[in-house]
Amino acid sequence: MSCDLISALEVVRVTKVDNCGKPIAGPSAFVAECVASVAMNVNVDTPDDILYRAANGSLCGVKRGCPTLLGYDLEFDFYSVSPQLIDVLTGQPLVVDNVGEPVGWDSCSVQCDSGFALEFWTELVNNNCSPTGVKQYLYGILPWVSNAYLSDLTIGSEAVTFQLLGSTRAGGQWGVGPYNVVLTGTAPGTPGPMLTPLGDTCHRRIQITSVAPPTADPDCDYTTVVIAP
Repeated sequence: MSCDLISALEVVRVTKVDNCGKPIAGPSAFVAECVASVAMNVNVDTPDDILYRAANGSLCGVKRGCPTLLGYDLEFDFYSVSPQLIDVLTGQPLVVDNVGEPVGWDSCSVQCDSGFALEFWTELVNNNCSPTGVKQYLYGILPWVSNAYLSDLTIGSEAVTFQLLGSTRAGGQWGVGPYNVVLTGTAPGTPGPMLTPLGDTCHRRIQITSVAPPTADPDCDYTTVVIAP
């Protein structure tokens, strides 16, 4: 097991999922490298403690309430003004030019019946190579983010950052995912999907991988998702 330190965020990939949390095949994903930050703020429901107090006021015992993980509130900050990225993240209507190419988007109602999955890769510090000399990364996946919308936008003399707010959900159908993100098979292994599916109550997975992250499309276009039969 590695004891590496987490460094800079390198790549983010977002993939459209349907209203059951299942990834959608076709041109329905986007890889972004110009990303400022991904914040995952935990959201828990904490019930009240039950106190057992005697008539004289002394405390006889206490039953602590067990918190329930409701999910993570996502704050995704990025620089790209790509309509394709906004489409995957929010499902807002696209604006196209005279030849049908996306050139913008409308800001309408929040799409709460679908969503996207968010994957991220970061660098590791110290012993960031596997025993076979392959560079390793920290890989994370939020398999189902919904209720997403673009937050406040200020355009002035400073660099413009878009912020997307959303919340994770459990019980989706991401499974092991449609992408090759970990090594599978006997050593040294070959790239393949995750070895075990995400559970029905899981909101996030983080692990170390020796499979390099994807690269952004040079034309800033969609990434095609292929769903295995």
